[in-house]
Amino acid sequence: MAALDGVDLDFGAGTFTAVMGPSGSGKSTLLQCAAGLDRPSGGTVQVDGVELAGLSERRLTLLRRERIGFVFQAFNLLPSLTAAQNVALPLRLAGRRPARGAVREALARVGLAERAGHRPAQLSGGQQQRVALARALITRPAVLFGDEPTGALDTTTSREVLCLLRELVDREGQTTVMVTHDPVAASYADRVVFLVDGRVSGELARPTVEAVAARMAGLERRAGGAPAGTATGTAAGSAAGTAVAGGVTC
Repeated sequence: MAALDGVDLDFGAGTFTAVMGPSGSGKSTLLQCAAGLDRPSGGTVQVDGVELAGLSERRLTLLRRERIGFVFQAFNLLPSLTAAQNVALPLRLAGRRPARGAVREALARVGLAERAGHRPAQLSGGQQQRVALARALITRPAVLFGDEPTGALDTTTSREVLCLLRELVDREGQTTVMVTHDPVAASYADRVVFLVDGRVSGELARPTVEAVAARMAGLERRAGGAPAGTATGTAAGSAAGTAVAGGVTC
């Protein structure tokens, strides 16, 4: 049984794409393959112009560390470190000394420059997720991948984080791909890609909450069966540009 079947996608530079589908549709597998966390059994995956299939584990690790950012539902912050130290961690793990002001700049991009010295226990859930986002952005990644990044947040805090993601796309051209089950979260994207049984079932441009919810309701009714085949996917690198959300205003 294959998790993905004949998936052919391009995540355009400077755009915000949401990926949705019923449980077991292949959303997380798609993200893992596109981000180089898992190797598909067939097909190709490109990130920032680099074909992942031919890379050694060492080179793949370096590419993920330098060109790909990750934000998950769990904040994954080290409780003994300050916000600034958590943000600097990817650079230190790579043996690089953070440039003067780089960490503060990353925190400023997410509105937390004044919280640099606070530890996770001293921050709200939304602030912790923004620290996690700053950590993902410290390397200036080509693509930012989010796996249910607002799943552990309340409605108000979720909106703050989603608006921040939207602003990063609009102001800085940050290519962003987000897996979500929430039509409200998906409405912040430029387009929504729907998966069913490991296959692309359709797309929705300039999504609204109502349109996404209606599409998902239909897919939930149709979901079922076992896919067969191989996994493919494509992720393009970031470039300057501006994207406008179809369903929300931040």
